[in-house]
Amino acid sequence: MPMKRIIWNLTNGLLAGIMIAVGGTVFLACFGDGSMVNKTIGAFFFSIALLSICYKGYSLYTGKIGFIPEKHDGEAFSVLLWGLLGNLIATVALGYALRAAIPTIGGVAEVLCTARLTQEWWQTLIRGIFCGILMYMAVSIYRDKQTISGILFCVPVFILAGFEHSVANMFYFGAAGMFFSADSIIYLAIVVLGNTIGGMLMPLLAMLKPKES
Repeated sequence: MPMKRIIWNLTNGLLAGIMIAVGGTVFLACFGDGSMVNKTIGAFFFSIALLSICYKGYSLYTGKIGFIPEKHDGEAFSVLLWGLLGNLIATVALGYALRAAIPTIGGVAEVLCTARLTQEWWQTLIRGIFCGILMYMAVSIYRDKQTISGILFCVPVFILAGFEHSVANMFYFGAAGMFFSADSIIYLAIVVLGNTIGGMLMPLLAMLKPKES
């Protein structure tokens, strides 16, 4: 693959990561007092991230992994993996930057991330799978039906249900100042796996539908 294409795939991932950082910041700001009402508001406004990503065509891992069963050539995998690297770089770097710029969100992120590291690995995996399902549904509804309703419902639902979004969590662990530890890396790897399984589950099952004669 040409280097220019690789750089663009990486850049597209960075752009998506920037928007996830924006969504994560507004969620942490709203959820600072721990009230369910403010958490719900923050979950809704987090949708600005996926809305922007879908409208602009940025490369978000959790928004693209579900389409690998349909298209799994070298180009698709390059977009996916370089995009994930871009997601990682942007979210972690901006997490640390925003932790310094807005210290209050750092404290909220620390509480959130500390709690997540107490989960059993299989709990994290299952939560990641269900988030992957919702992310696939949000993006596929946007693509197929040309409506943002899936985004506006699926994003708040995965947050309020306690499901795990790998790229958002990269930002949270950066904002918490906790990304660079073995426990955090293992946790995030499990969430990525869960999102991958969940994102591909619905389209793979849909392929079992008999073809019309």
